[in-house]
Order: sequence, then C-alpha cells, then structure tokens
Amino acid sequence: MSNLVETLAAELERPRELSDRIVNYVSGHYGIDYDAVGAFLVNELPKLEDDEIDLILSPTFTPKLADQAIFAELLGADSSPQEEWPSLIRQLAARPTQAQLITADGHRHSVRLQEVTIERYVYRLRLDGTIAESVFKLIDRMPSSDRPTLKAIARRAVWTAEGVRAILDRYLAKASDAGGYSLSDALDLLNLVEGRKPVGVDDLLSKIPKWMESLREQIDSGGGPSPFFNEDVRNMHGGDRDQRTQNETRMSAKEREFEFLGRLAKILA
Repeated sequence: MSNLVETLAAELERPRELSDRIVNYVSGHYGIDYDAVGAFLVNELPKLEDDEIDLILSPTFTPKLADQAIFAELLGADSSPQEEWPSLIRQLAARPTQAQLITADGHRHSVRLQEVTIERYVYRLRLDGTIAESVFKLIDRMPSSDRPTLKAIARRAVWTAEGVRAILDRYLAKASDAGGYSLSDALDLLNLVEGRKPVGVDDLLSKIPKWMESLREQIDSGGGPSPFFNEDVRNMHGGDRDQRTQNETRMSAKEREFEFLGRLAKILA
C-alpha cells in the first residue's frame, strides 16, 4: 500500500502543462487576466465547489493508458480493490499532494489537490484490474519496454469475458511465435475490441473481411471518417504536431488500419 501511495503522489505531483482550453475557461468564466490564472488556481481553486474544481482540472487529471501502464507495472498480477481507494484518496489529500501546474508563460504553480481531483485520477487507473495468468505469462515473453503498456491493456475491463479474453490470449501467443508482434498493433487491437465489441475470436475473424472491404472503398474514394484508428497510435506518430494535411493524415490512418486488420486476420487464423 505504501508503494502505491508514493507512486500515486509522484504521478499526481509531476509537472503538467495547462491546456489553452483550461486557461481560456478560467479567464473567461471567472473574469481574470490570462497572466493571473496561475495565482487564481493557487489561491482560489481550493475554495471552489467540487464540481467547479472537477470541471477545471478534469482534462489534466484524467489518466490515459500511459498513466495506467505505470500502475499496471507496479501492481503486476496484483490489484487494489475499490474498497481501498477511499483510504488512498484521503491519505493523498492529507499529505498534502501538490500539483505542479505550468501556465503558458512557463511558470510553475503549486496547487493543493482536493479529494475530488485525486478521486478522478485514482478511480480511472484500473487499479482493481486483473490479468489472466495465461496472458501474464505471454506478456513476459514480449520486449521489456512494452510490458507496462501491455499489462495496462490486459487490465482493461473489455477482456473480462472469457471469449473476448481469448482474442488477446491468441494474439499475444501467435504474434510472438510468428514474429508479427508490435505494440502499435496491440494498441489497435484494444481500440478495435473496445469499439466494435466482438464476442470472441471467431466473431472477430468473421467481421474483419467486411471492415477491410469498407476501408478499401474509403481509401479508393478518399472520403469518410476513420473507424478504428487509435488515439494512442496517432500520438505515437506525432499527434497534433503532425504537419500533414487532414486528408493526408486521414488516408494514411485508413491505410494503416487496413494493413493492421490484414495482419490481425493472419495472426488469429
């Protein structure tokens, strides 16, 4: 428990840049100058109602898969049940836990986090997630640098059903044996299963040809939104810093999706 609390505190206190959206909201809603936003967060934020605090800080303290990976690696095959979380949150609030928020001018502001923000972060980390023993052993065969993220993927709620979990089990086993594994494909698999909700391997394999056909039509026509592309993968390719045109980016995403589905079908077959 002490290691978990210390890791939570360290992650909550790591420097975080405030987005323009947050700064604009605080400035406009509370009628303060942009250069006074930092001081407002330090001095006035703790006085606000919980729903106001959550509205301001939720974009900054909603954990992503990368955050979940840190705790998936820490916990390994263990988990922290929800009954323990209120105690964790109280401990972190009482320390106190000080967020380090960076405004556009580069200045860092130390803001005491209230329970509502800590609760948002803790409750979205999948601390109560579990990893099937067979999947855990397969992850240990993968590159060490990928294992934290793979453990975070494996702890997601979507794999709870046995049939769905068999998709991940088979992918990891066969991709490793065939040399066709990649972390970006594992991320796309998570995105695909969470979004399209196949009930098992056979169901997924039966649907892939239709999805590939639809993608091929969109690629050939140059239109239509991308149905599968994972935000984590987009960030790996530069995210908002990507300087290509929107259409080029969209078509490149579709082509990668098409290729991914082809690889996935061969691996799972």
